[in-house]
Amino acid sequence: MFGLGKSKKRLLDLLPKVKGKYFPEEPLSKYTWFGVGGPAEVMYWPLDNDDLGWFMKNKPYNLPIFVIGSGSNLLVRDGGIPGVVIKLNGKFYKKWSLGKGSITCGAGMKNSELKKIMTDNGIGGLEFLVSIPGSLGGAVKTNAGCFGKELKDVLISATVVDGNGEELEVLADDFNFGYRCSFFPEEWIITALTLKTEPQPAEKTLQIIEEHKAYRLKSQPHNVKTAGSTFKNPEGLRAWELIKKTDSNLFKVNGAEVSPVHCNFLVNTGKATAQDLEELGNKIVENVKKETSITLEWEIKRVGVNK
Repeated sequence: MFGLGKSKKRLLDLLPKVKGKYFPEEPLSKYTWFGVGGPAEVMYWPLDNDDLGWFMKNKPYNLPIFVIGSGSNLLVRDGGIPGVVIKLNGKFYKKWSLGKGSITCGAGMKNSELKKIMTDNGIGGLEFLVSIPGSLGGAVKTNAGCFGKELKDVLISATVVDGNGEELEVLADDFNFGYRCSFFPEEWIITALTLKTEPQPAEKTLQIIEEHKAYRLKSQPHNVKTAGSTFKNPEGLRAWELIKKTDSNLFKVNGAEVSPVHCNFLVNTGKATAQDLEELGNKIVENVKKETSITLEWEIKRVGVNK
């Protein structure tokens, strides 16, 4: 019933009237760090949780739904994403408030925006998140982490809107966190997070953030179209070492190549398609398995249909 290539007007006619905004055939290349990908059949920006809940309660039963964050850990295929792509892009999803030893932030807030909040309010403990590209909602799905900390270490609870349009408060343990992953119902849409904080002078917070930034600038590519770490580290091993050991870092597919700075990063040099990037990643997986018998697992989420 739903799918790209079908009548977009027909899909819009089937969707409930909302206070937010619908964007038919919205190019998703505008929303991903790779700068590639086909369109969303329809993109939806909810006004707030009431609007989102109304949509979820009244949408067609079998409508495909995908929630997009900042697009930093995402590869959208060239044919785009059928159904409705939800982006929490309004002011409601970027609000924040301080509690006792905690901060509650909308899921649409960028991780980097925590820097000013922490320094202005004399709190710390979330510096590692500042250095991770993306938004806070996406950090839950991937249990984002670096510098010895993961999202699970600081999450107290989250607000979600479920598949029936009901708003729920969910404790951290209910997300079943693992290495670069979490396990919870696919229909849950995370709309806000409550995170642990600790009192800390602004100078100390800035020092930690700058140290993290300096490390990333030295060891990872920047000012290029990339989506972060491509593959998860196998237990007890490092993906980049396996890629380099097998000379997989020398592979290229048209405009897609491996970063010379860090070979667990794929780069769109400017003319790559999503297919080029996925093909390059798959070639690396195949070659590493052939040479070492180890299967690398994608960390970047690949979604949508081929063109």
